[in-house]
Amino acid sequence: GKSVTEAVFIIIMLVLSFSLVNMFDSMGTLMGAGRQSGLIDENGEVIHMQEALMADAISTAAGALVGTSTVTTVVESSAGIAAGGRTGMTSLVTAALFLGAIIFAPVVSIVPAAATAPALIFVGVLMLSNIKDVDFSDMTNGLPAFCTVVFMPFTYSIANGIAMGLITYCLLKILARRPKEVEVLTGLIAVVFVFRYAFMTLG
Repeated sequence: GKSVTEAVFIIIMLVLSFSLVNMFDSMGTLMGAGRQSGLIDENGEVIHMQEALMADAISTAAGALVGTSTVTTVVESSAGIAAGGRTGMTSLVTAALFLGAIIFAPVVSIVPAAATAPALIFVGVLMLSNIKDVDFSDMTNGLPAFCTVVFMPFTYSIANGIAMGLITYCLLKILARRPKEVEVLTGLIAVVFVFRYAFMTLG
């Protein structure tokens, strides 16, 4: 009946929403961190991006199966990159320090967020240097990039920023009568995000 169809639609939209948010959060973080660390090839693509995303996907699924909070790529990794880290050893050292922090949790919790935030703000400034590669002479590229940069901090979500960038990119290319410049997959993802936000609003 209708209720079953609605339930299936809701489930599909929830799965797609969580999948897209997780994927774009991870992709945004990996691309930012990869460019910051210089681990990019001659085409400007992050080296071993597919393997990194696969590791993220497996760890996310494994974490869900054992009931932990979502395992995901975090932008704080860029602090390790800024300190000179370029290999997986950085992550292992961080993990060891986190284990140690469990023992000293009461002491660590005394340190206010205001004391640690400046380090991440400085790293954010370093990552912002990549914006120089955006072609702002073409408004159909510049405005989506601007929307991406603005929506990330204001909505506290990398995925929301990327979603708004994709949606405005597709809209501007269509309005500028240059729809052929939009890849099919880019357009499909933008449409899915539009449905997601419409579903969230109606829900």
